[in-house]
Amino acid sequence: MAAVLRGSRNLWGRSLKHVDFTLVSSRSMASKTQVGFIGLGNMGKPMAKNLLKHGYPVIATDVFPESCKELQELGAQIVDNPAEVADQADRIVTMLPSSPNVIEVYTGPNGILKKVKKGSLLIDSSTIDPAVSKEMAVASEKMGAVFMDAPVSGGVGAASSGKLTFMVGGVETEFTAAQELLTCMGANVVYCGAVGTGQAAKICNNMLLAIGMIGTSETMNLGIRLGLDPKLLAKILNMSSGRCWSSDTYNPVPGVMDGVPSGNNYQGGFGTQLMAKDLGLAQATATNTKTPVPLGSLAHQIYRMMCARGYAGKDFSSVFQFLQEDENKEEGQ
Repeated sequence: MAAVLRGSRNLWGRSLKHVDFTLVSSRSMASKTQVGFIGLGNMGKPMAKNLLKHGYPVIATDVFPESCKELQELGAQIVDNPAEVADQADRIVTMLPSSPNVIEVYTGPNGILKKVKKGSLLIDSSTIDPAVSKEMAVASEKMGAVFMDAPVSGGVGAASSGKLTFMVGGVETEFTAAQELLTCMGANVVYCGAVGTGQAAKICNNMLLAIGMIGTSETMNLGIRLGLDPKLLAKILNMSSGRCWSSDTYNPVPGVMDGVPSGNNYQGGFGTQLMAKDLGLAQATATNTKTPVPLGSLAHQIYRMMCARGYAGKDFSSVFQFLQEDENKEEGQ
């Protein structure tokens, strides 16, 4: 790996005098050394487990201690806060719910940057505002560390099987070091460009995902109302031009597929509240860039309404149930 960034300039045209790239690039020679992991929720826990499976010692923490028990039983070291992780590991992955959580974990009183080692590689797989990723990159650089955004796609199933897609933004010369870890957790690791571009790709993907899930739910609901068997309709859709991920991999209709949230009362998976959050990020960036996103705006409104009506903790595919509930209310009027 190159030890010096091309032109010795960072992504915003400022000198990279704070970062010792000799230390940074030496990580490529430090395979199987301890990796920090912060955030052991529905996505973070299986990701950390895959690092353990690949032989990496893991030191981890989560704001909810009970989330750490399973990982500890598998051999991970558990500590009290992110600063303690940073004190013992020079490669750290974070997987957190939102921008405020990321800011707190990196820059808070017990944050990573309080004890980060010079030359550390900090990989954030949360889905957050690209502007916050850039702010964290600047703060990390001041402490001699490198921050990369690497949000994921694929959901809990892909996190468990190690088949996530990572969209990576940051210093290009650090991509190889990040890729070494990310390939333990994902099947696809794609370099997108400067810090924040990984988040941009993820926000665009999730806006399309939400639109597709709503469309699939509406279609399945209509077909069922017209007398079609839901499994038959899904089969037809999946061999026709209407086929999409929401129809063939994550169908929202209970009983159509095994191993998806719709078959488990919409428990687990990717929460409606998180989808509403991601759509809010898409709306904000669309406003900032003056980009028309009429279907994205409507999807955001629908998921916000779902949160207000008790669906916040359910998987985002519960939009099918939400549509049926609205339909039943209309019939009862």
